Amino acid sequence: MNLYDLYGSKKFANFAFKPKIMEIVYINSPLGITKIIGDENGISVISVSDVGTNEVSEIIPEVLQDAVLQLNEYFEGKRTDFDLKLNPQGTEFQQKVWKALLEIPYGKTVSYMDQTKKLGDVKAIRAVASANGKNPLWIVVPCHRVIGTNGSLTGYAGGLSRKKWLLEHESPSQQQSLF
Repeated sequence: MNLYDLYGSKKFANFAFKPKIMEIVYINSPLGITKIIGDENGISVISVSDVGTNEVSEIIPEVLQDAVLQLNEYFEGKRTDFDLKLNPQGTEFQQKVWKALLEIPYGKTVSYMDQTKKLGDVKAIRAVASANGKNPLWIVVPCHRVIGTNGSLTGYAGGLSRKKWLLEHESPSQQQSLF
């Protein structure tokens, strides 16, 4: 089918109408139900919700199998970084902030101010924090590793209890709580 067939205009006759098909899978994680959305262009969304909000998928689409495997390895303590094709949707500024998040090593944290300085504009701290909050790739783009300047847990779209769990999970010394 093409746009000519849909709209009856020769103006659209040469354009093939190919709707973008995004695959979705829901998996269990220690922090709730994880939703993964992506296609052949990469993973666009990884988010978490409370248990009972979505049914766990019985079938994992082929394009999402590696993401499921790597997230499971992360939760099992067998993976400290991800090797996935990512395709998050956001503004140019958000993309820049999310790319900087990828540079924060596993088991380490930085403050919002540190992140803002690294991006080159200390006055943009609220914009940076807002972009972190809109990060569509939970865990893989590690916005949970950004904390307050005084070391406090602040702002996390997944909830502060999940942020605490993730930081403790990544802590080299898991016998004692960081917070």
